[in-house]
Amino acid sequence: MMADNVRYQPVQPRLAGAGDARTLAGFNRAMALETEAKALAHDVALGGVEAALRDSVHGFYVVAESGQEIVGALLVTYEWSDWRNGRIWWIQSVYVRPEHRRRGVYRALHEFVRDRARRTVGVVGLRLYVERENAAAQRAYAALGMSRTPYLVYEEALE
Repeated sequence: MMADNVRYQPVQPRLAGAGDARTLAGFNRAMALETEAKALAHDVALGGVEAALRDSVHGFYVVAESGQEIVGALLVTYEWSDWRNGRIWWIQSVYVRPEHRRRGVYRALHEFVRDRARRTVGVVGLRLYVERENAAAQRAYAALGMSRTPYLVYEEALE
């Protein structure tokens, strides 16, 4: 449990940097375990985060800080839409520390990304995917103006 003086400090989103890699990899490992019961290897998770932080062609991370602590994060990756002649930003790897959930952390991250997207020429939309059973996340996304699409996601893993 956090002390009250830390709990209610405002959340400040910012672009992530190389010094955030270990925290982000830890978030990704925690999220995979929590949502899919998958144990990600530390070195693989860290390597993936470091690759994105090193080369923006993969996307960019945004972190949310409260006080001196990173309390949430997300990754934005890109998709080209030939139908819309622009880029769609995919919000992925969303994680908020459990003790900070339902306190506006994701809202701050989302609004940071939305504002940045609106200022970036050629960005035509934001998308994300969510687990069917994650009703709380679905409500949060809807409250921010996102709507459910008619699409299902299919995947073929090449591992």
